[in-house]
Amino acid sequence: MPIDPSVAVGAELPEVKFSWTESDVLLYHLALGATELRYVYEQGLRVLPTFGVVAPRFHETAAPVVSFPGVDIDLARVLHGTQEIAVHSPLPASGEAVLRTRISDVWDKGKAAVIVQEATAVTPDGTALFTTRSSIFARGEGGFGGDRGPSGKVEVPAHEPDFLIETATLPQQAYLYRLCGDRNPLHADPEFAARAGFDAPILHGLCTYGVVCKAVIDALLDGPEQVSSFSAKFAGVVFPGETLTTRVWRDGTRLVVSTSAGDRPVLSDAVLRLTED
Repeated sequence: MPIDPSVAVGAELPEVKFSWTESDVLLYHLALGATELRYVYEQGLRVLPTFGVVAPRFHETAAPVVSFPGVDIDLARVLHGTQEIAVHSPLPASGEAVLRTRISDVWDKGKAAVIVQEATAVTPDGTALFTTRSSIFARGEGGFGGDRGPSGKVEVPAHEPDFLIETATLPQQAYLYRLCGDRNPLHADPEFAARAGFDAPILHGLCTYGVVCKAVIDALLDGPEQVSSFSAKFAGVVFPGETLTTRVWRDGTRLVVSTSAGDRPVLSDAVLRLTED
């Protein structure tokens, strides 16, 4: 059986020791399309919070394998479902940490399964640096009789958005972003993309996630240090070179975010929470 929830739920994955340098941060920012000096020059470098999502596997060069305790799935069946990062303090431009991950839930959506992971990065002195929660959507792997799980729906305010942000992506953006540790052929190989059901390679969901977070920070905030957390559902795909339209509603200490490419939603149920300082 590709998925055995009785084995998967609660399973702890091997710890990942990782380190990063200013050069890694600079490359990540460039892969998101950054041109601002505060993101692309080591003097006064400010680190986007979404870097924490990729930092533990930044130097990996092999295509990912979806094989965990109780889970063994063909990569072509898998799409990123949701992503959240909560930063406990601003991320430093270099450092080292250990990532501790567990499978927290497996949900049965009928025609698909959702596998949820939670992870915390801890520095050598025992300080929690950031916590992530993510899910993958495995097509054709549902129907095992499990709980469907929560909807995760975020209500968008009824009024027009307070801000509208247009962000162009680059035709070569997926090739750049692959250098940040995600060598999934879905984002480069036309034949693999076709096998997965797409007309062409698509942009990494986490690239879109980072691009949108950066766009909101640059348009509305004083800097990445004001971000406490950012969560989003991947509602559709982006093809490199498309322009993203992001709508933002202010709601107290949080910003409700929705992003589309043309008339297609690509990020939904997204919330950027602000620090309370």
